[in-house]
Amino acid sequence: GERSQRAPPLLGFAGTRRGGGGMGEPELQIYNTMTKQREVFRPRNPGVVGMYVCGVTPYDYSHIGHARAYVCFDVLYRYLKHLGYKVNYVRNFTDIDDKIINRANLSGEDPLSLSSRFSQEFLKDMTNLQCLSPTHEPRVSDHIDEIKDMIKQIIANGCAYTIEGDVYFSVDNFPHYGCLSGRNLNDNRAGGGGRVSVDLRKRNAADFALWKSAKPGEPSWESPWGPGRPGWHIECSAMSAHYLGHSFDVHGGGQDLIFPHHENELAQSCAACPDSNISYWVHNGFVNKDNEKMSKSLNNFFTIRDITENYHPLALRFFLMRTHYRSDVNYTDRLLDTASDRVFYMYQTLLECEEALTPFREGIGIDRIPSDVNQLIENFHAGFLASMSDDLHTSTVLDDLMEPLKSINNSLKKFKGKKLPLIQALTALEKEVKDVLNILGLMSSLTSSEVLQQLKGKALKRAGLTEDEVLEQIRERTLARKNKEYEKSDKIRQELFAKGIALMDEPKGTIWRPREPPDGQSDHVNPESQISQAPGEKSENANPDYQASNLPEKQSNPAGTNNQTSLVRRQSDDSGLGSEPPQSLERN
Repeated sequence: GERSQRAPPLLGFAGTRRGGGGMGEPELQIYNTMTKQREVFRPRNPGVVGMYVCGVTPYDYSHIGHARAYVCFDVLYRYLKHLGYKVNYVRNFTDIDDKIINRANLSGEDPLSLSSRFSQEFLKDMTNLQCLSPTHEPRVSDHIDEIKDMIKQIIANGCAYTIEGDVYFSVDNFPHYGCLSGRNLNDNRAGGGGRVSVDLRKRNAADFALWKSAKPGEPSWESPWGPGRPGWHIECSAMSAHYLGHSFDVHGGGQDLIFPHHENELAQSCAACPDSNISYWVHNGFVNKDNEKMSKSLNNFFTIRDITENYHPLALRFFLMRTHYRSDVNYTDRLLDTASDRVFYMYQTLLECEEALTPFREGIGIDRIPSDVNQLIENFHAGFLASMSDDLHTSTVLDDLMEPLKSINNSLKKFKGKKLPLIQALTALEKEVKDVLNILGLMSSLTSSEVLQQLKGKALKRAGLTEDEVLEQIRERTLARKNKEYEKSDKIRQELFAKGIALMDEPKGTIWRPREPPDGQSDHVNPESQISQAPGEKSENANPDYQASNLPEKQSNPAGTNNQTSLVRRQSDDSGLGSEPPQSLERN
């Protein structure tokens, strides 16, 4: 069995009890697609959660829509574990399917070999996105016997029939069909979900295949109905029952699976076992491109590999979590830039905190934390629990996370070492931030310095520059400033800035970091205004700890000016970061 990997208690609290609700803590509520409302989460067996999430059909590299689904359910998985539950998480591979067979026929590859290869590529993507491995990752091809046994039971119970080696589910014999999606039988016509084929032999056009008779060039297995292979829906019913039983807690997937896939799954499972029951049906929203659903079928998708070629996987994960999981996300490079900027800010803050605390790690208690810092930590943690318990509002948590990060920066400004209250404050804040980032899956196993270097590498790739080229530009600018060639030095800075590279002047010289580039429409667009939010979510407010990026040096933001914001912190001249580059002449 799986060992519980509960996160350590966060500061200011004795720890979180199973399910929340203890000691004044909020109870976890999850939106249930079946009942169309949020419900208090209560697993069937105290302390144990069974969760099945429909996995990929591995015939190509996975796209960002897949990333959305599995990041969403990874967050739920992590949070349930944080609450102390032992979670049996099952996510399958549909390694037998028409799409796989068609792709294999085009490439001349064995279908099972092709699906195995892309299954491994999918797992690499999940690792890069910091999605924890499920407890079980079954493949359809390994569970043919269980699938055949379930089909036999459905036939015995009068809900399926055979025609010349094919087996069909009879929707007319299952009176509750449509209870999940709210759709009627006529909606399950040919083409629904992209995998329902026309067969005039069927008793009802809505009937769907449980077993497909063998065809030339397709993988097949022997069965009581002749050689063939499973239909699309039966596999998930059989595998979920095998690993979790006929009744379990959570069944998840994208909204596009509600009908026909999950509707048909529910019908099959109940037809095979009348006592079958799933407590919570949970579905995530789409990823859209130009407000149209992104998918392989529409050929308007980006693969996870496409995106992580130019953006850090943590930035992609942050971007996906910036919108409530049930809302659709509209993909733009602009929002990926913003997410990357946020992640850089978090890790830059953590790095400076780690460096400041390195000499003081031993024997530091929490008895002298300043009251205002302790209150901030308690408020933040209470807000964290409230947001996560409210149907996993990760977007609100990410907003609120800026407060302890800001407090770290404020403490660093005052930090000169050997001041116990400040040392304890930084230690407590650092732990709080890292604990929450770990629960959200945003805490890398790499060092903060290594993550920052990776983020800088991605920024260089987007800019089409090498680090040597940037350093050469810095040298040219330094020489220009020395020679009082201010227009030249200003031009160098502005050109780099337009490509997403920000220069910062420090006492020891000029350094660079990634900067969110202009969007090509306006230099005064608030990027957060483009992030969609579920009803009831907090709006993104300008944080006073962000540095306005388009302002001249040594000038403040005039009242009412809506400059686009960055996450470079305001610090004094000797703080180690300097200010954001100006859009004015260097001599200012």
